[in-house]
Amino acid sequence: MLRATDLACARGGVPVLEGVSFSLAPGEALILRGPNGVGKTTLLRTLAGLQPPIAGSVDFAEGTGAYASHADGIKAALTVTENLAFWARIHDRPVPEAVFGAFDLSDLRDRLAGTLSAGQKRRLGLARLEVIGRAVLFLDEPTVSLDAFSVKMFARWMREVHLGQGGCAVIATHIDLGLDAPDLNLSPFVAAPDAGGGADEAFL
Repeated sequence: MLRATDLACARGGVPVLEGVSFSLAPGEALILRGPNGVGKTTLLRTLAGLQPPIAGSVDFAEGTGAYASHADGIKAALTVTENLAFWARIHDRPVPEAVFGAFDLSDLRDRLAGTLSAGQKRRLGLARLEVIGRAVLFLDEPTVSLDAFSVKMFARWMREVHLGQGGCAVIATHIDLGLDAPDLNLSPFVAAPDAGGGADEAFL
């Protein structure tokens, strides 16, 4: 479903990681580990096709991937329901009724997103993942701003819904989500100081 082969990637034209290889079948997840600055975000952006690799390849079916960063991707002037409907229209899909319960948004349907707490905004941002229905997810610290209850809620959705229905995910996180998924420590893949570069992408 997703395969990375001998992947090398750069940040701002400077090589960061090299020799990264893994594969995920339907229903599998991979947890990226490593200290701040090791290259987790850069790897996720490269996997998702948002920046070119220096070397190697990434393979997954076209139109099946989605990348979610620290930004919640919501519109403050729209309600919770309107935000989800906005993303549903873009992807030509209905808003599944179950998404409100899955992310504890049932009592917030008519609230303007701009009035939500940081954790509530994060849950709304994560709820987009079910609405858009992409099978291959690249998630960068998805539980930022979430309390312990909400972290468990997200992990349950990931385990029972996304992975349970045959999706896969690569997740960069410093916490234990309780998923039956292997860790990939990126520290051994840090590029040598003299590694050849060549990418000219801007790091966002």
